[in-house]
Amino acid sequence: MAEHHIRCTVNGQARRGIVESRTTLADFLREGLGLTGTHLACEHGVCGACTVTVDGRAIRSCLMLAVQAEGATVTTVEGLAGADGTLSPVQQAFMDAHGLQCGFCTPGFVMSVTAFLEANPDPTDAEIREGISGNLCRCTGYQGIVEAVRLAATRRRAAEVGA
Repeated sequence: MAEHHIRCTVNGQARRGIVESRTTLADFLREGLGLTGTHLACEHGVCGACTVTVDGRAIRSCLMLAVQAEGATVTTVEGLAGADGTLSPVQQAFMDAHGLQCGFCTPGFVMSVTAFLEANPDPTDAEIREGISGNLCRCTGYQGIVEAVRLAATRRRAAEVGA
């Protein structure tokens, strides 16, 4: 199997790796870089547990090859918190609104919601439900997740007004 050298920025740091042609971005992140917050579940792009952002867009890292990330900026759930460990507004809202139970799907939801709120900072509940529809949770019943997104949106808007 052919090997490829790749360079990309992951969570603000320049990273390099050697990967086989068939290596997914999810496997490169988890196995090559030790960023295990990106979870693998269905490995078919259905559940959203592996969601990361690539150049600001939410993508399923199980469907993207690592070589496709050449030169890209990738953010994983580990890259959202501040250097001092302060949670991002979305992470904090998920905690405060009880938008998680077992936590397995949470990193994918947090990444999807982070990208969603960048594009739609003042969503309606219907837009929130549409925005999270690509992520599956087997535990929460989604109400806590919707409340977390609503809370994160409110806090982000308040922070922008205060800035």
